[in-house]
Amino acid sequence: MYSSFVPPRQVRIGDAAAFVGTTPRAIRHYHEIGLLPEPVRGGDGRRRYGYEDMIRLLWIRRTADAGIALDDIRDAFADPALAGDGDGDGDGDDDDGDDGIASILERLEETLVAQEAELRRQRTAVQRMRTEGSRMGLLSDFVTGRLKSLPAGSLRQADLDTLLVTERILGPLGAAVQAGRFIALATHPDLREESDRVDAAEEALDDSVAVDDPRVARVAAERHAFEEALHAFIENSGLAASDDALFDSWDALHPAAADEGAGADESGRGSGRGHEFMSVVEAIGKMPYDFSPARLRCMELAEELAAHEV
Repeated sequence: MYSSFVPPRQVRIGDAAAFVGTTPRAIRHYHEIGLLPEPVRGGDGRRRYGYEDMIRLLWIRRTADAGIALDDIRDAFADPALAGDGDGDGDGDDDDGDDGIASILERLEETLVAQEAELRRQRTAVQRMRTEGSRMGLLSDFVTGRLKSLPAGSLRQADLDTLLVTERILGPLGAAVQAGRFIALATHPDLREESDRVDAAEEALDDSVAVDDPRVARVAAERHAFEEALHAFIENSGLAASDDALFDSWDALHPAAADEGAGADESGRGSGRGHEFMSVVEAIGKMPYDFSPARLRCMELAEELAAHEV
């Protein structure tokens, strides 16, 4: 299902800080020390942050919360080999850079061992990130637990980025449920190939395409057909039953949250949500996606098609 809400293509520093869970002052500090590149500025001279900026901010916040010094994070991003961008094109799409991040985590652990009584929480976080891998380690145990059975390297960076954003909005339970989609795509090449084809068709609906262009409706129908096929596969493969088990497991781990969930409102703050997570309504206006009007219309049409199926 797609929301009819039009997400911003870029956001100001206040909204970026609110989504990530930090402050505008901290983000300005990241710019000052070279940890975060200066973003584009709008006509009013204010900074504007896009999707890739937000992913980087989430990386910085998660790794800093684990106890990694900002200087070490900056050095990792500055070196293409350490940043997971061995081809130097700036897109961070190489997996070889995990070794560089892991070496930073290893040095940090040696420091934490000497201060174990005071820094036990940080050491545990770092150990987990080293075990899971620096990218997957950014996700919570509840999410990564569902992904452990996948072959190494079967998940893409974009998959993990999406789960990172989902966990920020919906919490670990929401991300763990969404992980079922990526499990299906990672283990069935035909589904992944079709997903890539539909994604590419949607991305081709750029600003040069009018909202009433026939391609918009055609791609919406293709998206709907793919989502129906994926949903049927998930149902028939048993992944949907695994989703039910996830809810039971979460409620067993968080009985208080389960009790509160019975009276939760539509903001999404029921079972599976902690107070540190913002509501979907709050988040959707703070996380930018650079979608053209044609692509947004395509999403709306796909949603309408799905609504007619109910």
